[in-house]
Amino acid sequence: MAVGLGMPGRLLPVDGLRLGVAPAGIRYRERNDLLIIAAEEGTCGAAVFTRNAFCAAPVQLARKHLAMFAPRYLLVNAGNANAGTGDAGMAAARETCHILAERAGCAPEAVLPFSTGVIGEPLPVEKFPEGIACALDDLRADGWLDAARTIMTTDTLPKACSRQTTISGRKVTLTGIAKGSGMIHPNMATLLVFVGTDAGLSQTLLDRALRKAVDGSFNSITVDGDTSTNDACILLATGKSGLLIEDETSQDYATFAGLLADLCRELAQAVVRDGEGATKFVTIEIDTAYSVEEARQVAFAVAHSPLVKTALFASDPNWGRILAAVGRSGLVDLDAGRVDLEINGVRIATAGGRDPGYTEAQGQEALAQADLLIRIALARGTAKTRVWTTDLSHEYVRINADYRS
Repeated sequence: MAVGLGMPGRLLPVDGLRLGVAPAGIRYRERNDLLIIAAEEGTCGAAVFTRNAFCAAPVQLARKHLAMFAPRYLLVNAGNANAGTGDAGMAAARETCHILAERAGCAPEAVLPFSTGVIGEPLPVEKFPEGIACALDDLRADGWLDAARTIMTTDTLPKACSRQTTISGRKVTLTGIAKGSGMIHPNMATLLVFVGTDAGLSQTLLDRALRKAVDGSFNSITVDGDTSTNDACILLATGKSGLLIEDETSQDYATFAGLLADLCRELAQAVVRDGEGATKFVTIEIDTAYSVEEARQVAFAVAHSPLVKTALFASDPNWGRILAAVGRSGLVDLDAGRVDLEINGVRIATAGGRDPGYTEAQGQEALAQADLLIRIALARGTAKTRVWTTDLSHEYVRINADYRS
């Protein structure tokens, strides 16, 4: 039921990275559910992880390993989150890293584990040795699309894209994959993202570029307001292009950071378009806010309102629900009499009330579209922001009611 989302286009290999998949039988039958991404020596890694205090064992271990060693292997499984599993879950995550490290000939700390799927179930470690062996045998540079399919859970389509440009005479490639459909909310939201590039960056700039890209993409989406226990976004930079960026003020860095931000934005929007049960792709644009922080505060108040989201599903121009969400967003000294509202270019509310030229027929025509732009002007300053969300349908309830069955 993805909204305006098709299969990924051509995916470009990233020199220095290989990907392999396998059907380990962790939860799913007759499909790949184990992914290994192998990085050549010298690769640098940066990551952003979930801020959920109940974070999964693989998140805790990956964060620890990344602080100790340069990553050589990413080990990803779908179908089991290994979250809510206590000490046994941490032991299982460690054991899977040791299994891969022993077979690949690297330190266990050079393996970063990732899991997605059902929370609270023990990770079936006994299935990993054979799965890891199979995935290692499958390693190849053109494995990005199979990798994107392998990490899917309730996703209906794989999410992947590539970017390529020339920086200081060097051809630079970025390719990324993502999974996520439900339990999606900012602060890294069940969301996994793996991006590779053949550019070389200092560790400081790699971290900075990733965090900025995430803020404008994966931290600007929401499907249902639930932040997962397992979210992670990883950027691997192999340096194989011969380009090395060490100056934050350089045009080289600006070009790379812009390309990364664009790729992450496409992946993030693909996650929303494939949101569980989604029939609408909704952009919420807040402008003339006092600050970006308060603009985001208002945007997410609207994006998380079940009354707004169900009205959007019904294509019902019940615009009072949107204004009510703005009013309860917690802004200090909000002058409701200065707020304007537009949907898909139709002026609905002016100065806090129904616009004199607005008709119900206009509202119904605007809401009937699959892609919606809700623009709210606060008349408080010059700051603005955009976030992306979905409607809330009967299908979302069905998917999540049946998730473990």
